[in-house]
Amino acid sequence: MKSYKIHLIRNALTQENLDGRYLGHTDSPLCEQGIAQLNELVNSYKYPSAQVVFSSPLRRCTDTARAIYPDKEIVPIDSLIEYNFGEFDGKTAEELEKHTLFPRWLAGEEGVEPPFGESNAQFAKRICEGFEGVVDGMLKSGVESVAIVTHGGIIGALMSRYAIPEASPHEWLTPSSCGYTLRITPSLWMTGQKLEAVCEIPEEEHSFDQERALWGQEPYDEKDLDKYFEDLLDELYSGDDIDDE
Repeated sequence: MKSYKIHLIRNALTQENLDGRYLGHTDSPLCEQGIAQLNELVNSYKYPSAQVVFSSPLRRCTDTARAIYPDKEIVPIDSLIEYNFGEFDGKTAEELEKHTLFPRWLAGEEGVEPPFGESNAQFAKRICEGFEGVVDGMLKSGVESVAIVTHGGIIGALMSRYAIPEASPHEWLTPSSCGYTLRITPSLWMTGQKLEAVCEIPEEEHSFDQERALWGQEPYDEKDLDKYFEDLLDELYSGDDIDDE
């Protein structure tokens, strides 16, 4: 039976990513670090081929798409633009902590949205309709491989909604310039709107420091590794109450 593949790829780093700021519809460019990382990945690893390349219309995505697929026309798809953070755009969580709506929105309270932004429900409806349109278009046209260069939050949300195995959006977060390949089996899509997560993009494993850099984090010195694993254990077990018997 014929199968199809969609490659979801996150845009390279921006300065706002490095600064920990919410970045939505503001059309920020890639930063120097992001461009250097993207070029290194393109030159060192093999990205999957695609017959058609879609992208969020924001230039951090279109520039990423052009670097990965220089010989392809980049087709913008408005429905897969980043979340509209409204007044929260460009701000850090620390700067927003006293905003009356911010903690309610962060907790996912129904009906709460950033001023002049969109609600979580509006966001989910928009990106799902856009993604389903791509899948249905592939099945009707016979196009077997498509790449979509979009944003980290969108990739996490789409993977959580459609991918097998099932996992939360947080568990599907991917570093900049990376992503996932999904296989479309027509019968599975028609019956349950599910896609099989096949592999990560790029498929090759990154080193520990490369992985941190792609998240916009500083590399660890060797002497700091012990502290890293201590912090990781503290995070994993924080809040667990162990009663002595």
